[in-house]
Amino acid sequence: MADTAMSRSGPKNPATEPVPWDDPLQSAVWRLRSRGCWEDAAALLAPSAVTESAAALGRTTLLVERCLFTATGWEEADDALRAAEALVTGDEERGSAACERGHLAYASTLFGVRDRADEARSALGRAAALLPPGSPNRPLLDFRRGLVAQHLAGDPRGAQAAFARAHAGASALGDALLLSFTWRHLASTAEQEGNRAEARRGFAESLRIREELGYLIGIAPALSALADVEPEPEASRLRAEALRLVRLLGGVPSWLEDRLLPTGATAAETAEAPEPGEAAVSGNAAPPAEASDDPAVAAADVPAVAARDEAAVATTSPATVTTAAAVTPAAAGAAEARSLPRPD
Repeated sequence: MADTAMSRSGPKNPATEPVPWDDPLQSAVWRLRSRGCWEDAAALLAPSAVTESAAALGRTTLLVERCLFTATGWEEADDALRAAEALVTGDEERGSAACERGHLAYASTLFGVRDRADEARSALGRAAALLPPGSPNRPLLDFRRGLVAQHLAGDPRGAQAAFARAHAGASALGDALLLSFTWRHLASTAEQEGNRAEARRGFAESLRIREELGYLIGIAPALSALADVEPEPEASRLRAEALRLVRLLGGVPSWLEDRLLPTGATAAETAEAPEPGEAAVSGNAAPPAEASDDPAVAAADVPAVAARDEAAVATTSPATVTTAAAVTPAAAGAAEARSLPRPD
C-alpha cells in the first residue's frame, strides 16, 4: 500500500493509515487486524487512546470493523466511539469521528441489532459538511455513503455514484485497501445490472489486492463474491476455498458460512475434523483455555495454510437452488444467504 501520510494533516489514525513496516506499533495493529484479532489490536492502542485522538479513532475503527465481520461487540464499539468523540479537535478529526458513527449506525441497522438508519444518514451528512472536498478522508466517507444508499436507502444509482467517487479518490491516494472495497461494490452493481464480465473483473481485482496486502479476513468474502459470477466447476472451487478460510478464522466473517455451503448441506455436515494442533486464527473466536493474552503471540500464531498471505504481508503494507417442489430447509437457507447484502 502506498504511503499517503505526507498528504494528511494532523494526527494519524493507526487503524487506517498505510502501514509503515518500520513502525512496530502500526505493523502489529495491521497484522492483528488483518487476521480478525480486533480485540488484541485495539488493546495495543488502548494506552495511548486515553489521551490521543488519533489512537482513539484508530481503536474505534478496529472495533467497528469487528462488528461488521462478527455482528458482535456493539456496546464496546459505541463506548470507544464516544471516547474518541470527546478527544477529537478540528474539522478533520470531527469529520472522521462522524464518519465512524455513521458506519457503526449503518452496521447496526443492516444486521438488525437496532434501527439507526436516520443516525447513519445524519452522521455521514455531518462528516460531509466537516471534511473538505480535498480531504484524504473523503474517499472513505464517499464509500460509506454508498453503502447506506445501496443497502439502507435502496438507491442503486446513488450508491454507484458514491462508489465511483470513492474509487477515484482511493486511486489518487494509493489507498489499496479501500480500492479492494470499491472494486468489490462497483462489481456488485455491475452484477445487479447483468454485466457479468465487468462484475468478474471487479471481484477479481478486489481478491487480488486483498491477497497482495495479506488482508486475510477479506479474502473469503472476495472469493465468495467472485464465485457468484463464475461458471461451474470454478464457482464451487472458489466457495470451497472460501469456506476453508472462514473456518480457519474461527467462523469469521460470521455471516458468510451459510452462503458457501453446497445446496442442501448444513454446516455440521460439511465441517472437517481439525488437523492436530490446528486452531482458529481469529482472536475473537473461542480460544483454547491456555490461549496467550499477549497480542504479539496471537499475531504470530498463524497456521501454515496462510503462508501464501504471509509473504505478501511481509513485503507490502487484502449454486443456485432449483425451484423444484421439494426444496429442503437447508437448501432454501443457503439460497437466501447468498441473496443477502454483502456487509463488507
